[in-house]
Amino acid sequence: MAKTQRPRTLSTGKKRGIAKKSVAAPRSKTTAAPSAKSAVATRTKSTAVRVFTTASAVKVPLEQIRERIDSVDSQLHALINERARLAQQVGVSKHAAGHTVDFYRPERESQVLRLALQRNQEEGAPLRDEEVLRLFREIMSACLAQQNALKIGYLGPEGTFTQQAVLKYFGHSVRPLPLTSVEEVFHEVESGAADFGVVPIENSTEGTVNNTLDMFLTSPLKIIGEVELRIHQNLMGRMTMLGDIRRVCGHPQSLAQCRGWLQEHMPTVERVIVSSNAEGARRARDEDGTAAIAGAAAAEVYGLNLLVPEVEDRPDNTTRFLVIGRKAVSPGEADKTTLLVSAAKTDAPGALYRLLEPLAQHGISLTRIESRPSRKKKWDYVFFIDVEGHAEREPLATALAELKRRASLYRVVGAYPKAIL
Repeated sequence: MAKTQRPRTLSTGKKRGIAKKSVAAPRSKTTAAPSAKSAVATRTKSTAVRVFTTASAVKVPLEQIRERIDSVDSQLHALINERARLAQQVGVSKHAAGHTVDFYRPERESQVLRLALQRNQEEGAPLRDEEVLRLFREIMSACLAQQNALKIGYLGPEGTFTQQAVLKYFGHSVRPLPLTSVEEVFHEVESGAADFGVVPIENSTEGTVNNTLDMFLTSPLKIIGEVELRIHQNLMGRMTMLGDIRRVCGHPQSLAQCRGWLQEHMPTVERVIVSSNAEGARRARDEDGTAAIAGAAAAEVYGLNLLVPEVEDRPDNTTRFLVIGRKAVSPGEADKTTLLVSAAKTDAPGALYRLLEPLAQHGISLTRIESRPSRKKKWDYVFFIDVEGHAEREPLATALAELKRRASLYRVVGAYPKAIL
């Protein structure tokens, strides 16, 4: 278990200031207290559906409330078992129809989650949207595991942010396969050793993970989903005094996301680039004077002290991951399409404009564009483009047909459900 040390000296400097010889206190986020009038108004508006718990619970004996909870639990259990049996019937139906490998359908799971989110918002339920989605995802994960426990390759080892993305997207009833590189994740999915893979694609602070993009230049795999993960970087190690740190290990992306904090608070400490944050945590466990930048899960796995939490420079630091598979995804309710395109002469005036013109003419929203060397000849480039909508649905289908006629290279890398929360 990760051990969060009680600070011996509290910093009185900046928000994330630290004492050179002590463990810093966790940063606190303070807001101005609302007036009594506004506070009452806010509580009345936001908890109108929940007010019954205060007024009526006092009048009902505790034993009756517990009996009611037991009754609800019994009903929940029966309904979950019924759902599991229905999931088994789905598997039987798919086998009968010859669909022996299509147990997991991303568009169907996205539909179920969006319906759960819609119900939660309409009913003014006490549980947060994130909690409701997590519960439904775990139920679906457990039900799906009856048919086929999915094998998910990811950029390991255990304790990385990519592993957290796997569990957020697929739930805990899968078989995670930690791998040593993005290339190996692609290879394992291509060969069938893994059903799907999860790889990082971009960070809101540091931008694109080019290695992942480059794999799509030659890989036949499709993007079948995406997941966004809020990234909290933490300083961790075996020591309890920050003055004992001689070096800090981390993945290049993580070190870059904490560049400002490290420069301000540990300017003379050596920064060591490692293949993954989990590898940095392992070194922090095994080497004297070594600390690591990683997620809290790595501290749990490697038994390290959380010395300073949340040292990322930007509070909205988020990483987007792609889920990759061997088959295309059918259209759903809220989709995104990723394209790989190029023009015959990418350095010709207006080449990119002519490629993108059909999207504008048909009212298609372009959400992202990245250029990468084509690796065919010098100064020749390809473009990765994200657009709203599914490639098989109008008006995007018509726009893409026209774009394809203008392009020297055209491939739909994936059409898939957009991330939910």
